[in-house]
This record gives sequence, structure tokens and C-alpha cells, in this order.
Amino acid sequence: MTRESATDGDGNGTAADDRTPDEMSLDELREEIQTIDREIVELIAQRTYVADTIAQVKDEQGLPTTDEKQEQQVMERAGENAEQFDVDANLVKAIFRLLIELNKVEQRESR
Repeated sequence: MTRESATDGDGNGTAADDRTPDEMSLDELREEIQTIDREIVELIAQRTYVADTIAQVKDEQGLPTTDEKQEQQVMERAGENAEQFDVDANLVKAIFRLLIELNKVEQRESR
């Protein structure tokens, strides 16, 4: 599945987007992975920015860094999203645990 088929499928992609992975060369597939990796990093940066903003709000309101109820909701959503996209839920939850822990460390260090 190419990125185009994993998104809204609006057909605005390149000709490579219309092909299945079996029809793409190894170099094209690696280029696709590079693009996806860059997008993942961009999303992590956006998530970190929002988490930092949440940390500032928590600090201003005198709230604790850790909110176990919210963390549980994030983990549940991560599992649901994994199932929706037919991805291993345990893998996705492990990634989100890591993201949450990294954000908490940053929040503690900034206080």
C-alpha cells in the first residue's frame, strides 16, 4: 500500500502513488519510506510542541505533571487506531508509552 492508498485517495499524487508496492522499484519503495519517516518526525515534533504547551498550562494551574487517566485514554485511542489501520496494537502502544514518557521527562525538567 502506498501513502496515497493509506490516505484519502484524492488522486492528487504522482504516478508512483497509483501503483502497488509490487509495481514499484526498490529505490522507489525506499524513497516512499524516507518520505513517511520525515512525516512521522514532523508529527512527533508537533505532538511535542502541544505537550510542552500542556505542561505550561499545568504549571500555571498548579496541576501535577502526570495524569494517569489521560494517559490511559491516550493508550486506549492508540490501540483503537492501530486496529483501525490493521497495525499491531502492542507495537503502537509501546511507541505511545515512549512518547508519553519522553514528554513527562521534558515537563519535569522544565519545572
